[in-house]
Parts: sequence; structure tokens; C-alpha cells
Amino acid sequence: MAEGGMTIRDSLRKSLGGYLTREAVSLALLAGLAVVCFLGVTVLSRLYHTQQESLGSRWFNRGVVDLKAQRFDRAVIEFRAALVYARDDYAYQLNLAKALLGTKRSAEAYAYLINLWEREPEDGLVNLELARIAAQREQTQQALRYYHNAIYATWTDDASQATSGDLASKRTVDVEEQRRETRLELIEFLLRMNVKTQAQSELIALEENVGDDAAEQAHVGDLFIRAQEYEHALEAYRASLKLNPRDSPALAGAGRAAFELGRYDLAREYLQTAVNTNSSDAQSAQRLKTAELVLRMDPFRAGISAAQREQAVMEAFVAAGERLKSCSANTSVETGLGADWAKLKPQVTALGMRRNPDVAQKAMDLVFNIERQTSAGCGTPAETDAALLLIAKLHEGN
Repeated sequence: MAEGGMTIRDSLRKSLGGYLTREAVSLALLAGLAVVCFLGVTVLSRLYHTQQESLGSRWFNRGVVDLKAQRFDRAVIEFRAALVYARDDYAYQLNLAKALLGTKRSAEAYAYLINLWEREPEDGLVNLELARIAAQREQTQQALRYYHNAIYATWTDDASQATSGDLASKRTVDVEEQRRETRLELIEFLLRMNVKTQAQSELIALEENVGDDAAEQAHVGDLFIRAQEYEHALEAYRASLKLNPRDSPALAGAGRAAFELGRYDLAREYLQTAVNTNSSDAQSAQRLKTAELVLRMDPFRAGISAAQREQAVMEAFVAAGERLKSCSANTSVETGLGADWAKLKPQVTALGMRRNPDVAQKAMDLVFNIERQTSAGCGTPAETDAALLLIAKLHEGN
């Protein structure tokens, strides 16, 4: 029995060992199979995502080509197809918004852009596109906000063509260029909206970063002229002319700026050179003629003799009398001006002014009064009268 008992026990142990071995092998096989399946699923998943990315990228690249060629309707379809495979892709949504703007569907574009702005509020391009939509809608404050965001925001630079040696410098140049172009676009918008004071402030900020480029300095001068900030315009044109002294448009611009500032000596100098450089510049020629007339007819200009001053007063007095006569039918002109002119006329002679120095001042005060009164309701003033109005403006308050 003992021997028989031991045999049974050994048999049981052997059977149990065999079972456990078989179970371990089965478990190992199942684990291996699970690992293989997991790896297979992972590979299939990666292949699926790779295929999805490839399809999305393919549609996106087509869209980029059509967007650059301004085939906006096709680009919209292609970017939408790309988003099917990568619904949250930032670049896909941004380019779709740009394509939508090209098709004038600004409301749809705005929905994408504002979503992108919430994700990346410092993205320069997104802010710029939002600024353009606000500008299109003439929403001045919103446009200002987004333009300023764009100017000071982060810009993705195009460094694909830069070598490793000049990569850093190219990034700086590209970003600064984009910011300058954005500010220029803002200035154009403000001028279009006739917000000249704000445009002047933006131009002053732009002026500080223009550098030694004659064409850019001249362009800044042109913008200052449009903003009616003539002192800064003159400075910009002068900076341009230092680099390119014979540039006819810059000479004409400097002449106009000096003319608007009442600096007729300087205006004559620039305008004469502009006309000599470009004989077809009719506007500069006309301003030159007016500037010369102002200088010749102004009895208060420095450096002239007593005889020249007397002659200028007499010429101005006669011109004002003719202007008053031609305007006599206009009831808006003060009727007493004619009587005042007739009463003073006998004294406005070289001898009369020598005998009484106050006559010249009284005569010119009356001349200025006549020219101002007749300028509003008596039609376009003649060249002489226009010059007298400028002289009156020049000496206001003196």
C-alpha cells in the first residue's frame, strides 16, 4: 500500500506538472498572440493615420498652389477636403480662411480666424487677416486693435531659402519687413477713413525704422503729405534727396511740403529743380509760379528796399480793388469794403506812404480783408488774388 500510495502520488504530481506546463505554454502563446495582435493594430493604426495625413497633406498642397494662383473657389474646396483628414489642423484652417476671404466670404473666414485667434492670440497673420476684415467693415477701433496686435505679434518667418550662416539675420529681416508692411497697410486704412491724427502718429512710428532707403523715405514723405503733416514730410523728402539728389518726385514733394508750410523761398528752390528735372510736372510748375508771385508781392518779406515795399503795396491794393469790383454783385461781401477802398486809394502812393508810414499797413489790412471776404462767394480767385490770400495767411496775427 505504501509503495502503491507513493506511485499514485507520483502519478498525480506528474499529471499536475504536465497540466501546468501545458497551461504555461498556452498562456505564453496567448500572450504572444496578444502582443502580435497589439503590434498589428498599432501598425495598422499608424498606417491609417499616415494615410490620412498623406491625403490631407495632398489636398492642402493643392490648395496652396491654387491660393497662390488666386483660384480661390478651388482652393476653398481643397482646403475643406484637407480638413476632413485633419479637422483641427491650424495651417489648414488658416489657409481656408484666406481662400474664403479671396471669394469675399468674410463672415465664414471670420469664424475660422476668430477661432484661431483664441488658440494663438499672438499670431501675426491671424491678427492681420482679422484687421483686414474689420477695415473692410469700416470698424476703425477693431481694425486698429488687430493691426497693432499684428505689428507687435509673433510672425512665422520664411527661412526656407536661408543657409545656416545667414538664417538668423534673414529671420530678423523678414519679420521687420512684415511689421513695416502691416503698419503701412494700417496707415493707408486710416487715411482712407480720414483719421489723419492717428495716421500721423503711425507715420512717425514708421519713420523711425525706415533707414537709408531713398524710395522708402520718399514714400513716407508722400504719406505725410496725405496726412497733412508737412514738417515731417519735408524731413522725409530731404532724407530721400540726400541719397538720391536728382529724384524728381522727391524734389516735387519737398517743394510742395515747403509750400504748404509757407516757406516759399525753400519751396521755390525745390520746385525749380523739380521742373528742371521733369519739365512735364505741371503741378510743380504751377506751385513754382505761385511761390514766385507770393515772394514778389509780399511787402513784409525781409531784405527788400522801401521802394520795393511801396511797389508791392500798390500792386496788391489795385488787385484787391479789381477783385472787389468783379464781386460787386455778391451780397455776401461787406458793402463797406468798396467805400473803405475808395477812401484810402488817394493815399496809396509812393509819396503817400513816405509821408505816412501807417498807410502801407492800413492798405494791406484792407487788401487781406477784401481777399478773405471775396474768396468764399466770388468764384475761383485769379493767380494774383490766390497769392494775396497766401500772403494774408502767412502774416496772420502779425
